[in-house]
Amino acid sequence: MCYRILILSACLVLCAQICYGDEIHLKNGDRISGEIDHLVGGKLVFNAEAAGQVTLDLADIQTFSSDEPITVNLKDGTGLNQKVMSAELNRFAIEGSVTTKAQEFAVSDIVSINPPVKPIPKWTGDIALGITSTHGNTKTEMFSANANFSKRTEKDRTTVSTDYAKGKQEDPDTGEEVTIEDWWRAKGKYDYFFSKKMYGYIDGRYEKDAVAELDRRMIIGLGAGYQWIESDDMNFATEFGLASLYEKFDNQTDSNSEITLQLGYNFDKKLRENIKFVHDLTYYPSIDKFSDYYLTTTAGVRADFTETFFMTLKAILNYDATPAIGAHSTDVKYFLGLGYRF
Repeated sequence: MCYRILILSACLVLCAQICYGDEIHLKNGDRISGEIDHLVGGKLVFNAEAAGQVTLDLADIQTFSSDEPITVNLKDGTGLNQKVMSAELNRFAIEGSVTTKAQEFAVSDIVSINPPVKPIPKWTGDIALGITSTHGNTKTEMFSANANFSKRTEKDRTTVSTDYAKGKQEDPDTGEEVTIEDWWRAKGKYDYFFSKKMYGYIDGRYEKDAVAELDRRMIIGLGAGYQWIESDDMNFATEFGLASLYEKFDNQTDSNSEITLQLGYNFDKKLRENIKFVHDLTYYPSIDKFSDYYLTTTAGVRADFTETFFMTLKAILNYDATPAIGAHSTDVKYFLGLGYRF
């Protein structure tokens, strides 16, 4: 008899361990037993005893209960971590204590249940290098590099990028080396999101180009942007603001300093699983004279070989309506290189 009691007790304990105690009451009258996993974005993931894992709309739930304490976050910021009990239509309750009564809340006020822990935002980036060496009828040595770094949190986004290129070519008649490319640029930008789409930004650019006689160009901008699309496959944002633009040329004694508008957009799109197109444009028209402006745009394609290595082809176009004396207004630069992403 004692052995039978022990066996029966063991079976009951085993059943208690494998049976789920949570229950969902749906508005159509159905009841589902199982275990609550989590709820985010109005969707409840529930491990049902019979059907396995199912996803339910919060709007279809009349009430529910849990066998163990769960974390429930409400619209007003209230956070609960207790067992939940079924209640009247479209409501749920939490257990009271010896001195307090059970409290009821509206099911529609639930923001999340057992929300998954969000990963800690980390810096990501990539570095690419390109080298060209020609020997024969001509002798040319060129080196180029670019790097991009970014960090995205729920409230802000920080991006930093830099490009560099230097090249020399030997004159076949004199043997003298001539610099054919010697420039670099850097950009930093900080976006703060007031809502899911709207953000304010502050950014800065610095650029030098020895061939174009550009001693330095500095731009500091401030404005607002709207993130129309933000996903793994495509991103698109437009921006509007004001900027302070300063230019100094090597072959001119005077410098140029002015206040401009700042209009631009940023776009990227996955063409295939391993191929991505990136394009941005920023336009700086002078407030005093709109025909005096500076425009910079970049377009490129990146093809991934592995999760970390890729090949990139990029073109950079700059247009300065008032360039250095003897220099062209339009300047186009090309970059082809291999990169590493981290």
